[in-house]
Amino acid sequence: RRQEPYCMRKKWIQTVHGVGRKGELKMIRVKKESILPSPTDELIDEMQDYFEVNFPQDYRSFLKQNNGAVPLECQFDYNGHSYAVERFLCMLPNELLNEFVEGCYDIGVVETQLDDRLGDDGDETGTFIIPIAVLFAGDFVCLDFRKDKENPEVCIWYHEMSEYLAPYTKRIAGSFTEFLSMLYE
Repeated sequence: RRQEPYCMRKKWIQTVHGVGRKGELKMIRVKKESILPSPTDELIDEMQDYFEVNFPQDYRSFLKQNNGAVPLECQFDYNGHSYAVERFLCMLPNELLNEFVEGCYDIGVVETQLDDRLGDDGDETGTFIIPIAVLFAGDFVCLDFRKDKENPEVCIWYHEMSEYLAPYTKRIAGSFTEFLSMLYE
């Protein structure tokens, strides 16, 4: 029997603020113990420089308040299928990566593991498909900067269909805020 995702086990009580539709605050309930130390603006800027993109403000705000969080509103539907967000990826400074078990869910660590399956041009510098949440069964929700380096779309990156320099993705939302509005319990 298949085990249900962690986010569907109804054990969470902590409520924190994330950004909702049109920039207003939306309540995001998460597992209290899952929130990791907030990344500094300097760390976020370093990651932007490394990836050669600019994270949108709604995502930066969410990351600072919900770093690595396991959401209660974890489900969303796309194209007739239901998906479950296991957890949002975190952003930790190098000196903290080994202090938390969740260090394996650091955006930089995950990007390094997926590496050439996230890009479609071996000569390209930077990364334009950036994982931000792990889905039940191993796929990822990603910010997709391929069309616009300032205003990324949100996509699902499918691990079983992606190959070397051939990422397989499907657009699910026009922005991170729109993606958050799709989540339900």
